[in-house]
Amino acid sequence: MPFLPRALVRPAALTAALLGLVAGVGSASAASPEYGPLPPRNPATAANGTATMHGDSASSDTTPYAGPGTGAVSSSRTALASACPTVVIGDDGYPVTLCTTIFGQTPTVHLLDPGNGSDLASLALPKGSLFGGVYAYLDQDNALVAVDGNDNLLRIGHHRTASGGWSLTVDQSTPLTAALPEGDNVVGLSPGWNGRVWFASTGGVIGTVDTGTGAVRTISTGEEVQNSISTIPGRTAVATTHALYLLTEAPDGTPQISWRAPYDRGPARKPGQLSWGTGATPSFFGPGDGTEYVTITDNAAPHENLLVYRVADGTTPTPVCSIPVLTQYAASGTEDAVIASGRSVFVTNTYGYPYPALPAGAPASQPSSASFDGGLTRVDVNAEGTGCSTVWNSTVKSAALPRLSLGDNKIYTVTVTGPTDSIGAQTFASYAYGVIDPATGKQIARSGLGIGLLFNPLQMTGTTGPDGTLYQGTETGVVRIRRS
Repeated sequence: MPFLPRALVRPAALTAALLGLVAGVGSASAASPEYGPLPPRNPATAANGTATMHGDSASSDTTPYAGPGTGAVSSSRTALASACPTVVIGDDGYPVTLCTTIFGQTPTVHLLDPGNGSDLASLALPKGSLFGGVYAYLDQDNALVAVDGNDNLLRIGHHRTASGGWSLTVDQSTPLTAALPEGDNVVGLSPGWNGRVWFASTGGVIGTVDTGTGAVRTISTGEEVQNSISTIPGRTAVATTHALYLLTEAPDGTPQISWRAPYDRGPARKPGQLSWGTGATPSFFGPGDGTEYVTITDNAAPHENLLVYRVADGTTPTPVCSIPVLTQYAASGTEDAVIASGRSVFVTNTYGYPYPALPAGAPASQPSSASFDGGLTRVDVNAEGTGCSTVWNSTVKSAALPRLSLGDNKIYTVTVTGPTDSIGAQTFASYAYGVIDPATGKQIARSGLGIGLLFNPLQMTGTTGPDGTLYQGTETGVVRIRRS
């Protein structure tokens, strides 16, 4: 957001948007063994589900925590005059959000009160490119790890003050400037299992940094990166605008490409996307330990494909399947990451989503515009790991990147009704808390939130805390949704 999606809209998409400018309730499905397990918890992050924009360093977009459920809910809004794509929560229970101000486009970190959502402290960071300084994660010590506009890797801690209040401070800063070409900015960020931090830049530089010694090691793909990156033990996945890369590292930290899998990037950028290529951050998943497969979507026309590869030793990618998704419409595409868990992958449609603004240099889309229909598709990998099949297609119109709860087997999102098909029309659209049954794709609960930009989630993803509170970033702040 990930900036509009990259999974609620990728953060970069969310910022781009800022620059411009009742269904029946049914019973949820019973617990299903195909959902989960969670990927391994990265020792350098907070707990799975609340550590990164996409929940964990594997970018599964799952959470172990049950959400607000299908009963009555209440909501409240924290106004921050900012788009807030990343909300993470440490083991102390305090939400930390990385936002971009509407006026000035300044990256700003906020510490929220877990009791009422109020803003306890804030810290503005140097601003860089539209896509830089948006993806971040919470480390094992509850510090936010992010890259600022000056290409410094920061650890930002929240601390009690002498007066009993709170402050946010830069506790560690590691420069990356020497490793990046002039004008390049870090987009993707994720920790490895050995203490180093992986990063990727818009210009296609992939690197690791040892924040203890300051050592930075890089390679260059020569291809744009417009999404975040993902890590599991011994493996890192990076999606460029041309291919999916699986990487390891040399003893000194230099990234090494295990394999490169080119994909169909289509004839052009599609309406509802921010760049020409995949709109998805790579996601690791699998029914064993949560790391057997890695997946992205391509940009094929008229329908994008879900691509699944086996994660294994070797220098040649091993495809599991390539299957068209969101075929209930004439065309499909996404600027969101997928939900990936067990043998199941859930893909959200953003084709036609009208971003108020696009990143500088974004190529024209083909066609120039289209209706935003929403919708989701569920695809399952077969038990042998040799192919995939579509389980269902849904017409639920999600305005956020949904998240799957393994605590109660429900998918949580924000849906939209009303005008959404032209720039500025979202001002009059209505947004609602929505719950989807992952077994059927049907919406099983809905509760209205409000109208217009105060509640527009801009395709960003929500984060559920251990207490069941759902924190949803919006165009102007954060909405808290709780059981009544």
